[in-house]
Amino acid sequence: MIKDERVIENLDELAAFLTAVESGILGLQNVGGVALATSNADGRHFVAVLDDKHQLILGRWVSEEVFKTGQDMVRNGVQPKH
Repeated sequence: MIKDERVIENLDELAAFLTAVESGILGLQNVGGVALATSNADGRHFVAVLDDKHQLILGRWVSEEVFKTGQDMVRNGVQPKH
């Protein structure tokens, strides 16, 4: 697992991260999905990139606001801007 200590602070940063995961630019193998989650250790929220066996392969912290407002983006993917 790779853990990135940077925090995604807004929806634009979340969209850029999701686009990077979806496009393969991060070089992650066997990506099966992305989810927002909460750490059992300290209650912090993060975006989790999961492999095809539902194991965490990349985690990136998110702000409370992104956790609350970014769930649809994570669930449905990044929608193109018109």
